[in-house]
Amino acid sequence: MEQRSERRQRVGRWIDSERVQHIIIALILINAATLGLETSSRMMDAVGGALKFADRLLLSIFVVEILVKLYAFGWRFFRNAWNVFDFVVVGIALIPSSGPLSVMRVLRVLRLISVVPRFRFVVESLLRAIPGIMSIAGLLLILFYVAAVMATGLFGERFPEWFGSIGESMYTLFQVMTLESWSMGIARPVIEVYPWAWAFFVPFILIATFTMLNLFIAIIVSTMQSMVEEQKDQETAEIGALVHQETVELQNELRSLRGEMRALRKSIDRSAG
Repeated sequence: MEQRSERRQRVGRWIDSERVQHIIIALILINAATLGLETSSRMMDAVGGALKFADRLLLSIFVVEILVKLYAFGWRFFRNAWNVFDFVVVGIALIPSSGPLSVMRVLRVLRLISVVPRFRFVVESLLRAIPGIMSIAGLLLILFYVAAVMATGLFGERFPEWFGSIGESMYTLFQVMTLESWSMGIARPVIEVYPWAWAFFVPFILIATFTMLNLFIAIIVSTMQSMVEEQKDQETAEIGALVHQETVELQNELRSLRGEMRALRKSIDRSAG
């Protein structure tokens, strides 16, 4: 049993080693290229068989990787969210599909997120920032609703295609917020009929675009900074614990050495006496 446990630990260290992970990253990139080439009818006519074979071969390698991890870690494999993500992505690729569902194979490229540490860090930051993002999204929704009611009442009669209802007004205001043709396409035609309309559009853009959207970025950046600080604190704590352990071991060795020296002195004294 102990030999089997040690063997599984060695396999786990090997599959998670930096060299193996670099190979997996290279294979994922190659798979991304083959899947992209399959969208070209000219390439499929020329080397379609080779592309299909490469896709099946790469999928087989990914399946073997998952199986090796399952053997190495057992049920602990599913305690890691990224392992579950890889398992689901590879499992989807194994489901027989044809027609539009065949495009689901490209989800394998998303495994780059779980394999590359920097990508994982960004995704984890985004997930941790969700509560703050939801709060800002709620404020933005309130702003949109208030602005949509106002715009419908102010401009709906002359511009029903843009502000005829609350739904249409919210969609138009979303376009304005993204700054997509907001001036020449929407604001200026409205201002030609309502010269004072700039007093509505300019504050809305200042609040929705330059303030609210920047708050999203601020929350994400703040979360990433806090995660970096947590990692540094954790590394410092680990180093401190290691130094403490080595200090304790050194002290124990010194005590043992002193005891041996005292015993040796006593032995020498007895021999001299």
